[in-house]
Amino acid sequence: MVRRIDVSGASGIRLAAWEFADPPKTDPGRGGAGAAGAGGSERTPGVLLLHGLMGRASHWASTARWLAERHRAVALDQRGHGQSAKPPETEYTRGAYVEDAEAALEELGLAPAVLIGHAMGALTAWQLAARRPDLVRGLVICDMRASALGAASQREWEEWFKSWPVPFATLADVRKWFGEDDPWVERPNTSRGEFYAEVMAEYEDGWRPVFEPEQMLKSREAWVYDAHWEELAQVRCPTLVVRGLDGELGRAESQEMVRVLPDGRYAEVVDAGHLVHYDQPEAWRAAVEPFLDEVLR
Repeated sequence: MVRRIDVSGASGIRLAAWEFADPPKTDPGRGGAGAAGAGGSERTPGVLLLHGLMGRASHWASTARWLAERHRAVALDQRGHGQSAKPPETEYTRGAYVEDAEAALEELGLAPAVLIGHAMGALTAWQLAARRPDLVRGLVICDMRASALGAASQREWEEWFKSWPVPFATLADVRKWFGEDDPWVERPNTSRGEFYAEVMAEYEDGWRPVFEPEQMLKSREAWVYDAHWEELAQVRCPTLVVRGLDGELGRAESQEMVRVLPDGRYAEVVDAGHLVHYDQPEAWRAAVEPFLDEVLR
């Protein structure tokens, strides 16, 4: 069962959180409640999943389902994404994203939780872990760089958004373009096509993204020009850095991230690109689950 829980983020923005489980559980043999906002140490360990730029909570569905066997797994549609609010006048700053995740942890009663983040969501996760160590007991960083990417990277993204042939006539066209025809695709990638099909909605003229590209560029602009090593070094909880062998995070940089982290570990997933958890869900689980067992036991 998946149930929606509305939470209030920074400045009161409405965010949609999704719990991939039956009503909150308790540990076997214990009497403490696992409901959001309930107190006590007996609660089922909480995990908050944070998608990347343009993603949505549903991209974590396969991960959340196996997590929910033993943990309280909640995925958040971040501001401007999925079914969360997308007001044009709101901020899409680093601080806003971090404050949203902080508010979600507190309102849902998940803390101290493990944060699992992909790409932009991973950056949000480690910035929150550095800022509020009392809320975070463990961290998984999935394919996100700590180095600055620079102005050229932002210009490439602006041109890439302009190249999208929207509206798409059908979801099959979405899958084909993002999985085969997109100039950024080096070789056919079915899972990439499926990933983008999940962030499309049908309108009168065809299929368009559920997000506004301008808001995505603003969100990316908030981190692309800066390096984030300083916040990484401030993360005190156990942290696993995971990269896809063909992803955007290179081996040398990922291993440097592990070195900078006070309690860093490293894992890589073969035959996976940037969308590690989506490309290779079973191999992703094999890389992450032992770490979670250690942190949450």
